[in-house]
Amino acid sequence: MDRTPVIRTIYGSLKQIFVAVIQQQSGSSFREVVLIEYPRKGIWAIGFISSETKGEVLNNFNEEMINIFLPTTPNPTSGFLLFIPKKDVIKLNMSVEEGIKLVISAGLVTPKAKNETKR
Repeated sequence: MDRTPVIRTIYGSLKQIFVAVIQQQSGSSFREVVLIEYPRKGIWAIGFISSETKGEVLNNFNEEMINIFLPTTPNPTSGFLLFIPKKDVIKLNMSVEEGIKLVISAGLVTPKAKNETKR
């Protein structure tokens, strides 16, 4: 399959998506959906918490940092890894699955708001 040009492209893309879904099911993927100001103040983007920042990256900051994966639309398997101060992240009540649907649909599929909010 890896040698056929058209099939290789489709197979590679599907394989990436299935690997991401399997990791999500096993609990080793994203934990929460968040809002961050990106690419500048006043513009907000949906991101996913992957873990708390540790090691050498954390040693360069004097505050708690968090690792955020900022996916691209409509293909959430590519994106950016951002290190953001924990205080600058707004946690949302939507599930990771709802957040991914929101990103893939370019905002057309929006989950209903839940009553409580958390920060």
